[in-house]
This record gives sequence, structure tokens and C-alpha cells, in this order.
Amino acid sequence: MDTTAIPVGPAPRRRPLHPDIDEALIERLVRHFYARVRRDPELGPIFEAVIPPDWEPHLRTMMAFWSSVMMMTGTFHGRPVQKHQALTSVRPVHFERWLALFRESAHEICREPVAGLFIDRAERVAESLQRAMFD
Repeated sequence: MDTTAIPVGPAPRRRPLHPDIDEALIERLVRHFYARVRRDPELGPIFEAVIPPDWEPHLRTMMAFWSSVMMMTGTFHGRPVQKHQALTSVRPVHFERWLALFRESAHEICREPVAGLFIDRAERVAESLQRAMFD
């Protein structure tokens, strides 16, 4: 019997998309980005209408989301498509603005190529959510 295909020990942990990505960087990016969203005349009112006055739980959820996406931690257990489908005031133009602010924030907080990695994932997320919401 050939035993070379039998795994020995625990499976290797998945690694971040880049060695410079850690929880501290994700927290800085999320806090910076959502501070901009809150001040934005177009997006701010939309977010304020659905997020309670205490933004900390939402920020923690977003940190877990980005940790799962960028570091493969598996800490996010939400249902973003369902949450976003319930937002009747959101239009495709809002996703364009969200992405513009995210791109600016990623470039301000992260060095290359890390900023590009975050932006690529954000664009994929936005595309997926838009398909679910508007197609």
C-alpha cells in the first residue's frame, strides 16, 4: 500500500496574500476608509441610515471580513450579499464612489503592491455585490 498520499499532521495554515498584511494594517485601513465614508456627502447619509450610532461593531465586522479576505483567517462569518440586497437606497453609482474612496484610502495607508492587492479584492467584492443586487 502506498502511504505517500496520506497527510501527516495538521494541514498548513493559509498565508496572507502578502507578508506586509497584518491585523494592524487592516485595522488602520478600515478605520481610515470608513472615516472618509462617514464624511462623504454621497455615501455618508446612506451608511448613517443603516449603521447604529456606535460604528464600532460595524468596523469590527469589516476588519474580520478583510482579515478573512487578505489573510485567509476565516474570522468573518457574515452574509454580505443578503445584507446589501436589503439596502434599497443603494445604486450602482454608490459602488463607484465606494470604490473611489477605497482606492484612495488603500494608496494612503498601504505601500505597493499591498494597496493594489486590497483594491483588486475590493473591486471583486463590489462587482459580486452589484451582480447580486442589480442583475
